[in-house]
Amino acid sequence: MSDAMKQLQTKVGVTPDGSFGPKTARAIAKHYELSPNRAAHILGQSSHESGGFKLVRENLNYSAETMCRVWPSRFKTIEEAAPYARNPKALADKVYSNRMGNGAGEGHVWIGRGFLQLTGKDNYKAFASDMRVPEILQDPSLVETDYAMETALWFFDKNGLWAIADEGVNEDTIKRITKRVNGGYVGLDHRLHETKKIHEWLA
Repeated sequence: MSDAMKQLQTKVGVTPDGSFGPKTARAIAKHYELSPNRAAHILGQSSHESGGFKLVRENLNYSAETMCRVWPSRFKTIEEAAPYARNPKALADKVYSNRMGNGAGEGHVWIGRGFLQLTGKDNYKAFASDMRVPEILQDPSLVETDYAMETALWFFDKNGLWAIADEGVNEDTIKRITKRVNGGYVGLDHRLHETKKIHEWLA
C-alpha cells in the first residue's frame, strides 16, 4: 500500500494502516464534505486508477508488445517500440514530450501521479495555481504523497464530474464519468464494482 493512503488516513483522522475500507471511505467523505454519491464516484475511479490506492506514480515499464497495444498510433511495429521497452524515462519522453505543456525531453518529469494520475505540465501548473501549492512545480513527486487525493478532487471539479455524480450511482453515471477520466471505457467492469461497493459502504 502506498504512503499516500497512510498520509490521507492521517489527514482524515483514521488509523494510518494503509488499508482502504469502509471506515476510511467514510472518513474521507466526511473530511472533504462529500455526499455518498460524490465520494463513491471519486473513490471508485481512484481505486481503479491507482490499483486499489497502491500506485500513485504512472508505471511505464512496458514491453514492446504492450506499447503497441497502448499506443498503436505511435508504435505500429514491435521494432519501433523495442528501443523504449523496459525504459520508463525514454518512453515517457517519447509519448509525453512536446505536448500537454511539456517541452522536449520533459515527458518523464510530468508523468501521471496521484490517485487519478495528474499528467502533463499544463495540468500540474493549473493545479498548483488553483490550489496555491507552487511547491509541486519544483517537486512534482509531492503529488504522489501530499496531494494524491487533492489532485483527484481537482480533476473532478475542473471537468464537471460532480454534476454527473449528483445524478446517482448507476451504470450510466459510472460509464459517463469513466469516459471523462479514462478517455474510453478501459476497466469499466472494475470501476462499476468499486463505485457501487463504496456507495453501499457510505449510503
